[in-house]
Amino acid sequence: MGTPTSLLRAFRPQVQERLYDFYEELRSTDDLFWDRTLRAWVATGHAVVSKAAGDPGLSSVRYADIETVPEELQPLARVLSRQMLYSDAPDHARLRALISRAFTPRAVETLRARIFEAVDRIITHAAPTGRMDIVADLARPLPLTIICDLLDVPQQDRPALASWSEPIAEAIGNSRLDADRNREASQSMTDMLAYFRELLTGRDNPPAPHTLRALVTAQAENTDQDLDELLANCALLLIAGHETTTHFIGNATLALLRHPDAADQLRRRPDLMPAAVEELLRYDAPVQLMLRTARRDLDLAGRTIAEGQTVLLVGGAANRDPAVFPDPHVLDFERPGGRHMAFGHGPHFCLGAALARLEGAIVLEALLTRLPGLRLDGTAPPQWQRSLNFRGLTRLDVAFTPPSDDPDSGTRARPADVSEGGPGRAAQAGGCPVHAGPGGVAGA
Repeated sequence: MGTPTSLLRAFRPQVQERLYDFYEELRSTDDLFWDRTLRAWVATGHAVVSKAAGDPGLSSVRYADIETVPEELQPLARVLSRQMLYSDAPDHARLRALISRAFTPRAVETLRARIFEAVDRIITHAAPTGRMDIVADLARPLPLTIICDLLDVPQQDRPALASWSEPIAEAIGNSRLDADRNREASQSMTDMLAYFRELLTGRDNPPAPHTLRALVTAQAENTDQDLDELLANCALLLIAGHETTTHFIGNATLALLRHPDAADQLRRRPDLMPAAVEELLRYDAPVQLMLRTARRDLDLAGRTIAEGQTVLLVGGAANRDPAVFPDPHVLDFERPGGRHMAFGHGPHFCLGAALARLEGAIVLEALLTRLPGLRLDGTAPPQWQRSLNFRGLTRLDVAFTPPSDDPDSGTRARPADVSEGGPGRAAQAGGCPVHAGPGGVAGA
């Protein structure tokens, strides 16, 4: 068995474009290996990733000792350490309990009409132009709109939250930023928490009923739960709740444009939408990596993991493991069996999975049916962000045929209660359960 190269190579732009070929090279050499550059174990096989993700001997705590973190990153690390994403039992279950009430299937279903409305507005605005940047014009604003609706954030405050979110997400997904970028991320988190503190405690603007803000406000008023914990987890929802869905929409759109036969199949067979969403998540997941630390010496896939050692679970590689997914590089909407790792596994299964699935289904149906001739715009290649954790495009230019003056043009708005077989029914048919035990909005 050879010595695998470092996972760190995935940072290189030329590797990002062929990321899954790179993962195959790693996995074919060893599905669990010691990365001497990162000084961490790297797991790439589906069996070992899924086992480790639910192993109580591996901790999700990211900053066990804040004092060892670079000084400029410590303010951010202190907040992250209070989020459910970076907590273990019993704290994880306690932190997750309140937030999960906003992501039950019934709660997510109430957002369906709002998602349709937001997508319709974006598509209707873009249709006459014949082109758009999927990331900037659709994939980024839509999830932000929905998560801000859920948090009951006023319209005028949303641009500021978006601007704070980006450097924080960059710091979470990239441990090799310079001091200035780390400082910017810490300041952004400080500003975001100050905003949420005012939003949740201010009396001038009471929360709308049935929103997450109303739930959190009631929790803050009626229990002794630490307000800073609530604020930290509101920040997590905002960042993870829109960053990961943004990446999913961009990645899924690119996959369909590069596989026109699959796109045509989905146009002809809207009943395949639930399966298509799952396959697209498997094919190019928005979250590629889960980080764990050994609580004690333990055995994993026949290797001894020493207490304190880091284990990087590469879910993106596990999703292309041929032992679970035959012909893994093929996009197959009728693929049998196999559970992908796009939403994680075990106690930190993605809290927002149902919402991400619903948003993805509605967006993909709109793109495929309302923008005829949809294709990649050859003026600029797709651009990937540099991150080991997140897999997402920074830009995706597309072109399509603008609508004619025909009133029956396919680019007209569709009603929120779409006909049978449309994405609303498709997403519903898929079940899209929110798993109460397993957790992250990007794995909480």
